[in-house]
Amino acid sequence: MNILPVILGVALCTSLVGCVTAPTPLSDRNSTLTQGNVQMNLAVGKTTKAEVLETFGAPNITTRDGAGREVWTYQRAAQATQSSSQEGYWTIILAGQSKSAAGFETSSRMITLIIKFDGNDVVTDFRSRTSEF
Repeated sequence: MNILPVILGVALCTSLVGCVTAPTPLSDRNSTLTQGNVQMNLAVGKTTKAEVLETFGAPNITTRDGAGREVWTYQRAAQATQSSSQEGYWTIILAGQSKSAAGFETSSRMITLIIKFDGNDVVTDFRSRTSEF
């Protein structure tokens, strides 16, 4: 059996795996929906539906209000986890001591954005709310 084709096949597969790009993490795609971006990118009477789609992506919910105007609702949730540890050690000839401490903290954040459009697909009103817990 000739081993050269097997080695070349393995090398080819390995090099192709290196060319695969990882998908964009969900947290990166949702990161544009922040209070700062809402204030910077939405203007009543100016911002169009196309600009909202470009900035924030597709809404979670689309409905119509009592007057028949379109209403878009965005909701994003994020959870941050942080851990830390401290370790120390000291020794004096025959005596020794070891000390360690660890911490773990989790927080959640939710942002809700509601945008109303007129018949010309221009923003007529918007409200946003952020809560952290």
